[in-house]
Amino acid sequence: MSFISVSGQKDLQVVPSVDIKRYAGTWYEIARLPFYFESKLKCITATYTLRDDGKIDVLNRGHYIKEPGKVNSARGLAFVPDKNVPAKLKVQFFWPFRGDYWIIELDKDYGYVMIGEPSFKYLWILSRYKKLDPEILDKLLEKATDSGYDLSELIMTVHDCT
Repeated sequence: MSFISVSGQKDLQVVPSVDIKRYAGTWYEIARLPFYFESKLKCITATYTLRDDGKIDVLNRGHYIKEPGKVNSARGLAFVPDKNVPAKLKVQFFWPFRGDYWIIELDKDYGYVMIGEPSFKYLWILSRYKKLDPEILDKLLEKATDSGYDLSELIMTVHDCT
């Protein structure tokens, strides 16, 4: 269920709880809205590693579409600013800029996740595997649309790298 804010924009709802230990590990990007860093990449993964201080190291990697042997990566740091809302993380790749990383759908077995942010400009669907069941993908896309996302520019990530 989405709520309409005073401005008329839907408020993005997040999942009620997240076990960050279960969330850690490598995820394969299945789909996304356009994002500059990834515009020339395929076979994109995100790896989250827990740190002793409670923060999370982030490593995003992808192979260049035109040069698949060449990899581009970005390292960042994620953290939960409000422990009462663990699904609303902040991610920082370049100081002092921080972005919202909100978990808006999460499989009970941590097999897939959908991440968004309150401006509705960015959206990612990730899976523990390179492919996601089409029925699950359809369900996630429907939820994204119902939440207020325009999916007309959705990009399906290619995973043909070895």
